[in-house]
Amino acid sequence: MRARLPVLVLVLLLLLAGCSSGSTRDDGRITLRFLSLAWQEESVEANKELVKEWNATHPGVRVEYVQGSWDSVHDQLLTAFEGGEAPDIIHDASDDLADFAYGGYLADLTGLLTDRLKSDIPRRSWETTTFGDGIYGVPFLQEPRVLIANATWLKRSGVRIPTTEKPWSWGEFRRITGRLSGRGKYGVAWPLKEPVSATLNLSLSTGGQLFHRGADGRVTVRFGAADQVVPRTIHAQAGTDRSASPTTLGSGGSDTLPGFFGGRYAMVPLGFSYRQQIVQQAPKGFAWQVLPAPAGTGGLTQGVSPQTLSVAEDSPHKKEAAAFIDFLLRPRNMVRLALGDWMLPTGSRALRDPALRTPEHGWATGAALAAHLRPAPAQTVRGYPEWKDKVATPALQEYYSGAIGIRELRKRLEEDGNLVLARYQR
Repeated sequence: MRARLPVLVLVLLLLLAGCSSGSTRDDGRITLRFLSLAWQEESVEANKELVKEWNATHPGVRVEYVQGSWDSVHDQLLTAFEGGEAPDIIHDASDDLADFAYGGYLADLTGLLTDRLKSDIPRRSWETTTFGDGIYGVPFLQEPRVLIANATWLKRSGVRIPTTEKPWSWGEFRRITGRLSGRGKYGVAWPLKEPVSATLNLSLSTGGQLFHRGADGRVTVRFGAADQVVPRTIHAQAGTDRSASPTTLGSGGSDTLPGFFGGRYAMVPLGFSYRQQIVQQAPKGFAWQVLPAPAGTGGLTQGVSPQTLSVAEDSPHKKEAAAFIDFLLRPRNMVRLALGDWMLPTGSRALRDPALRTPEHGWATGAALAAHLRPAPAQTVRGYPEWKDKVATPALQEYYSGAIGIRELRKRLEEDGNLVLARYQR
């Protein structure tokens, strides 16, 4: 996930310390603590409104909203778990759950989920929160990566505009970005300050997997030809073709928007939720559109790590916590959460809502991509956060900048990466 709302780690820890797992008041009323990582104003408002509605209709079980942050959430939660101060209901991302699930910090929700919720969310989404024989989170929001394009620039250039029915191939994408470049302007700006999830998830479209689980259950890294298509394309755009801005490779998504609005880049690959910032910040009259990411041998398939809701294993009120999650994720409420976060719901009924199918702001394009979203390659890999931070992130950053070649990248991802993962699989 992208880092949002920077706060001191101590602030969150103090919040959590004051919110030790669910308690029962003298009057018999249960109080549950709900750690929310919502950050956009509309999303925070939607979450708080739903908490208020729950409390108004469930006088015996009160939910207390606790505002958290995506920044360093893994380490913050680990500290809270080990200190016995975890909130009852935990908002996180599915690719952050493996270590917590295997470590016994999260409750198995298998017997606590309603049939409605289990049937409404597709199996492929449940796979992102299933570890071993248990379900340790409810996936509820997801976002594909899309191309945000300067509509006027593309129209004037005469290039073929891709659709979800006829997307660009990765080769065509490279050729078109070259055609759009020149005189200090670039066809694309890749914001790759955090390059791992973008590279791995987009590589599913080319048949990449990277992580391979053997018959013994052990996971190893193999950086094969299918895994190399996307990074090779980005490397060529930035280093050979000069069609990708080299200065944005170390930037976050928001950092590219001023240059995009200023006519320096024709396209920026971003998460679907960035549309909200574009609507808020784009200059008057600036025409933009949402295009699907390029397709490969796997079509438009791409990996996602949905946002999730989990229950702490230490919570004495797991049944009540699961009931609140079920309320929060009723179809109508899930639509409210999706609109507030500018993302897509995982629920089938919510995804059919007309508000999420309108052409305005690219909602229809995103909804059409929902069927192509699959679990991110790293979902069930223990040790992934360490592998990402210590091995993959610096290696990919150096490769994209031209400091190392594809052979050195492969060596680091495989040799150094497998040493890290081995420690978690003893």
